[in-house]
Amino acid sequence: MATKRTYGEGCAIAHGLDLVGERWALMVVRELLLGPKRFTDLKKGLPNASPNVLSERLQELERAGVVKRDKLPPPASARVYALTDWGRGLEPTVMALGHWAARSPSLQHEAPIGADSVVLAMKGRFDPEAADGLAATYELRLGEDRFRLAVAADGLEAARGEADHPDATIEAEPKALYAVLFEGRSLAGALRSGDLHVDGDRSAVDGLVRAFARPELDSNQRPTP
Repeated sequence: MATKRTYGEGCAIAHGLDLVGERWALMVVRELLLGPKRFTDLKKGLPNASPNVLSERLQELERAGVVKRDKLPPPASARVYALTDWGRGLEPTVMALGHWAARSPSLQHEAPIGADSVVLAMKGRFDPEAADGLAATYELRLGEDRFRLAVAADGLEAARGEADHPDATIEAEPKALYAVLFEGRSLAGALRSGDLHVDGDRSAVDGLVRAFARPELDSNQRPTP
């Protein structure tokens, strides 16, 4: 690690924080959980991190064995950052942290949310029972980002990239899709307003939306139309 700071303990929890406890480190991990990214794409996903700080975190994570530099296969052949096999083992930790923090009374619901965060929330909050036997594939077009989803009775798989022959394609800004899935906005209202577009099997999209926990509304709240 470039930093000299350490908890100086033999405790594995303390050592884990030595490795990924620096500011932005776990955010870099979050951005790579769904697949490799170029530096410019990492910067776009972490707009509040300066290029210098982002470079430092990547170097530290690479030295720690959490992140590696890789090259995409032709025709892309782009240089990217990716999680190592060991680094991917952080996914349950990151997802559990998000699940815990989602219940925080100080969570900034009006703040921007990125495409990767929306898809990771989908992975973490998918309810197989609510999906009721749904089996379908999707392509999500969230701004400039593309993701492929596969839903089956045992869960939801998600990865970066376009889907081959999806049952449905969903196009929206990340915040708009998040509102439909997790904040009570109706799918029909988002479609009417043009905030969300669907191509393909509409019933498959209806089933996908039903597969996520709906917010509990008190008597003074209603879903956003």
